[in-house]
Amino acid sequence: MSDTIEREMMETGVVIVGAGPAGLSAAIALKQKSPDLEIVVVEKSADIGGHILSGAVMDPAGLDALIPDWREKGAPVGPDVTEDSFVFLTEKSAIGFPDLLMPPIMKTKGAVIISLGDLCRWLAEQAEALGVDIFPGTAAADFLTGENSEILGIVTGDMGVARDGSHKSTFTPGIELRARYTLIAEGARGSLAKRLITKFGLSEGRAPQKYGLGIKEIWEIDQARHQPGKVTHFMGYPMGNSTSGGGFCYHAQDNRIYLGLVAHLDYENPTFSPFGEFQRFKQHPHIAELLEGATCLSYGARALTSGGWQSIPRMAFPGGALIGCSAGFMNVPRLKAIHNAIRSGMAAASEIADAIAAGRANDEIATLDEAILASGIRNDLYPVRAVKPLWSKLGTFVGVGLAGADMWVSSLAKLSPLGGLVSDKPDFARLKPISEVTPIAYPKPDGKTTFSRTESVYRASIAHDEDQPVHLRLTDPQVPIRDNLHRYGEPAPLYCPAGVYEVVEEGGEPVFRINAQNCVHCKTCDIKDPAQNINWVPPEGGSGPNYSGM
Repeated sequence: MSDTIEREMMETGVVIVGAGPAGLSAAIALKQKSPDLEIVVVEKSADIGGHILSGAVMDPAGLDALIPDWREKGAPVGPDVTEDSFVFLTEKSAIGFPDLLMPPIMKTKGAVIISLGDLCRWLAEQAEALGVDIFPGTAAADFLTGENSEILGIVTGDMGVARDGSHKSTFTPGIELRARYTLIAEGARGSLAKRLITKFGLSEGRAPQKYGLGIKEIWEIDQARHQPGKVTHFMGYPMGNSTSGGGFCYHAQDNRIYLGLVAHLDYENPTFSPFGEFQRFKQHPHIAELLEGATCLSYGARALTSGGWQSIPRMAFPGGALIGCSAGFMNVPRLKAIHNAIRSGMAAASEIADAIAAGRANDEIATLDEAILASGIRNDLYPVRAVKPLWSKLGTFVGVGLAGADMWVSSLAKLSPLGGLVSDKPDFARLKPISEVTPIAYPKPDGKTTFSRTESVYRASIAHDEDQPVHLRLTDPQVPIRDNLHRYGEPAPLYCPAGVYEVVEEGGEPVFRINAQNCVHCKTCDIKDPAQNINWVPPEGGSGPNYSGM
């Protein structure tokens, strides 16, 4: 972004980047506490909820605290959870875990099946009714800094820039949004959060953040097979012992199921494909039977944070804070984060409102981190802190067994015998050279229950103007072929769930191609590239997937 462009400047009390559950909850809580405070929320999606993807079974604790009468106000939630089970899949069979063996801290009272995108649209309506200004289709491209490196606000992305960087006739420069405090609620691996964590050393002394890739489809199934409120989580096949993750199936309303797979990105085999594993998951007899005669309605993918307690960075920085999945509050064994995202937004809002009332601005709020953790997040994440390290280090069979035992002890004795374990490597550093692994072969899709990336991306309703700068930027364009291809077989075409990356031959030589128009903004490439050579930045505001009901 050129510093020579003349930009309009707008001042506000608080600017929030991201209209997800954390950002919108922060906006609502700020208005609840300080009705006269000016608040601006910017969201890169063309419509609120259009880039939101989650399973999703929601623990209502967060929403209960934010808007206690949310049911009476018509929050768009699906059925209450009536059955919650865990199933271990072998290649041909399905073995249910006895409910009595499940640790109490794995259970969620009053859980509901939701579309998080629909819930965010409703939260945006609640925020706007309180006087919050929300600007969809507006990407946050940069932050503003003061003389002492404090954050003074953000710069929104320019519109109407051609692929070669020239200005089209429709060029409109982004604006400077200056605020007393800035809240970053971009979700997992956000572009500004990534830079701020580095700039202020927010992850120093913490374990590396860990990530998973969640892939989800919405299916309309035969009414005779539909059981509203039924929730099933799967482990085992197709990923086996060495790769952590698992599948899920949530029976929502209107004969629809939310079907998906989470593959944790600390896998070692560079020929592993989360997308391919999801297709294999759907071919398991237990799942295939459910999909007989069914129709796939939509598809999407998104990275999620999975490092847990040990990987939470410092959240406060001079001029603002990280909230929600920008910090990482996923409860991995329960596969739930929405309630903690809401809690973090509310707690940050309270601290910022107090700071502004005291006449402060753009400083580091020393009490903010503790306020966020004390909101219920510490009690939720600290008891299960051993789960992810055990799973990563020891695999599914041994790691999950020990994690279950540790959670039982934590439930009964309020201590974690294995809680001192930490994950010591970032996900990209776990890949082995292709010469040291057995390549994985994936079957061709049948076009009925299993699909190609091209078919799947079509169901994500992606809209990218191809004549705009590529938002997937290579630090060194030579690395994919010169280094990654030789050492790892260039894993980008396999870890990407949207067909963005290809290695093709041109003139008898391999060429690395980026099809940025296919991107679903999952951020997997930014996380898993072994050379850390790919930098995801937001494209022109409004670009990307247009999810409905996700």
